Amino acid sequence: MEPAGMEVAGMGRAGTEPTGMGMAAMEPAGLEPAGLGTEGIEPAGTGTAEMGIAGIEQAGTGTAGMGIVGIEPEGMGTAGMEPAGMVPPEMEPAREAEEPPGSPALPAEPAQDGPPAAVPPGQGALPAAPGRERDQERGRRGADAQGSTGRAARGRARRASSRRSGGESARRAGVTVDSSKAKTSLEALKISLRQLRWKEFPLGRRLPCDIYWHGVSFHDNNIFSGQVNKFPGMTETVRKITLSRAMRTMQSLFPVEYDFYPQSWILPEELSLFVEEVRMMKDNDPSWKPTFIVKPDGGCQGDGIYLIKDPGDIRLMGSIQSRPAVVQEYICKPLLMDKLKFDIRLYVLLKSLEPLEIYIAKDGLSRFCTEPYQEPTLKNLHQVFMHLTNYSLNIHSGNFIHSDSVNTGSKRTFSSILCRLSSRGADVKKLWSDIISLVIRTVIALTPELKVYYQSDIPAGKPGPTCFQILGFDILLKKNLKPMLLEVNANPSMRIEHEQELSPGVFENVPSPVDEEVKVAVIRDTLRLVDPQKKKRKDTQCQSLEQAREGSQELPEAALPSLCLKQVFPKYASEFSYLRLVDRVAALFIRFLGVKGTTKLGPTGFRTFIRNCRLSNSNFSMAAADILYIDITRRWNSMGIEKESGNPGMCLQAFVEAFFFLARRKYKSLPLHEQVLALIECCECRLAALRRKRLVWGCGIAERQEALPGTGTAPGPGCTSPPQPRGHQAFRFQKSSQLKVLMCRDRTGS
Repeated sequence: MEPAGMEVAGMGRAGTEPTGMGMAAMEPAGLEPAGLGTEGIEPAGTGTAEMGIAGIEQAGTGTAGMGIVGIEPEGMGTAGMEPAGMVPPEMEPAREAEEPPGSPALPAEPAQDGPPAAVPPGQGALPAAPGRERDQERGRRGADAQGSTGRAARGRARRASSRRSGGESARRAGVTVDSSKAKTSLEALKISLRQLRWKEFPLGRRLPCDIYWHGVSFHDNNIFSGQVNKFPGMTETVRKITLSRAMRTMQSLFPVEYDFYPQSWILPEELSLFVEEVRMMKDNDPSWKPTFIVKPDGGCQGDGIYLIKDPGDIRLMGSIQSRPAVVQEYICKPLLMDKLKFDIRLYVLLKSLEPLEIYIAKDGLSRFCTEPYQEPTLKNLHQVFMHLTNYSLNIHSGNFIHSDSVNTGSKRTFSSILCRLSSRGADVKKLWSDIISLVIRTVIALTPELKVYYQSDIPAGKPGPTCFQILGFDILLKKNLKPMLLEVNANPSMRIEHEQELSPGVFENVPSPVDEEVKVAVIRDTLRLVDPQKKKRKDTQCQSLEQAREGSQELPEAALPSLCLKQVFPKYASEFSYLRLVDRVAALFIRFLGVKGTTKLGPTGFRTFIRNCRLSNSNFSMAAADILYIDITRRWNSMGIEKESGNPGMCLQAFVEAFFFLARRKYKSLPLHEQVLALIECCECRLAALRRKRLVWGCGIAERQEALPGTGTAPGPGCTSPPQPRGHQAFRFQKSSQLKVLMCRDRTGS
């Protein structure tokens, strides 16, 4: 037993916390306590108005109310002497309904008439009554004492609960995160969740969670709500061949804006084209001695990458037919630091597709080669530690330096590079502006394909999660500080430790301070941006601040640093929206897919597109449209990647090619981007007119149905009744008022 007047710490199922330590006492130094939720630990001595699930209160403490299974002194309530911790899991929601978990700890309100719990029922000063009447009188007075004490306690609990703020409530309730599939990012995720005080479920959870953190890709079809940190189809969208095709499409529309991506050829289908173009460029400029880098389509961590001087060297490898690849012009004059070549890993958060939201991390990683750089020659062409910046390759070099400092070593922070560039007089602000433009333009090039995959996995109108994703942009700075995009990673490594060889064959995981500083901040602030309870916290922010001042309590994010992620879109949307032409073409493609859950357009859908947009005429018949569909679809399906899908039909990239062909045919005297824009506006206008026509026609039939004998209504002045087609009874509309509203909106152009 505790001495009178002292509180015992609230006990949850997770255990008991020593008196006076508070939540932070059980956490590692420098970290915020973990989110406790309904299984949290309440610090002793805070005078909490209501106890936790298994709270214990001593007589005379004056606490306002008890938990579901709290042990009360005699006469305090109905819980009796039920042992603490015996509450079944299914009773937890009842506790949440009575007291929102995470309510701020308020001082207990003292009883107005003294602590009634100090006098157990049946032991007060009762008049002596002989026999049975005395027993009945004692029983009645004991029951009255029980009832008045219980009512007083419940009243104090209600008054205390009404003063609680929502901000601290959200903290204790916590956001639930399923980390069972986090894989290599698990350690950084755990640290982030402890700092945010959110609830982690490392083994999964039968009940839905707020956020699901996957380590590889969107591969769980059993998630119907919440948020997932992967977009469906992202891995396929950023593959080297798909990325090169998307960038080539944008380069054909906006060559100046997309000059940050090296010239690329896709192997094996463009091998002959690659050889011919290189020969022609050499003939035009005999002094041009290029170097090319070959990257396998599905390769990662530097696997299968090699450099060549002559296109004929590709045939020597002999694996192109079985392993598609991309060949690019190698950047021979990169920016050097300490005579070493390096690249930048920048983290980008794609928070939403519709509307498009992009955030860029203010800091990233710089990965260095481990041998001094020299321009490629036939002698050093195969020295990977000189030419390739991949961390997974250079870590095996004897010159690789693991450093705890962010300014030295083979892996440093990008901010340290910027500081050195600034000290040299470089224009760092312009460099950042160029990097932001590169990121936005790249995401704009990727979103059309991504939207097709998204509607296939999560069709509109069906239950499913919302998605967000952290991408890894690999950027190389040229000698003149021009950023060049190397590739985009759908699953950038979020490991915050590295392997260190203690003895031959014996390795140990050692923490990496540089990785932890950058990656933990990116994951933590990503979670803060997608916080599902953020809106609730904003609604109660003023109350939370007032409660924090009165009770000396800190808000959940008071000890957190400012966000390391900066919004760049839609913040700068006005400067880049004109680039989203392919996005609008993809919207037309998705509109005519017909069957939900597919990514290919069938011949009927393509004919419907031509007919509804009225693109056929005397010079381009429907038969010509069929031939166009067959030729383009057959060619795209013969390519290696499309073969693997096994799904016949026209993919988005094939549809874009057909759309460009129609634009060139219809508007011959304009540049390509103006041709495409004109055809997009033509199609959108004609589809909108067709929709209005159908609404008016449907409204007329609906009004005619309402005007039938027995309805007592007549057609309204806003709708005319066109001649009814035969069999119009099959098209009866039950909600003509909604049709009127839609028709009026279309007339006003809204």
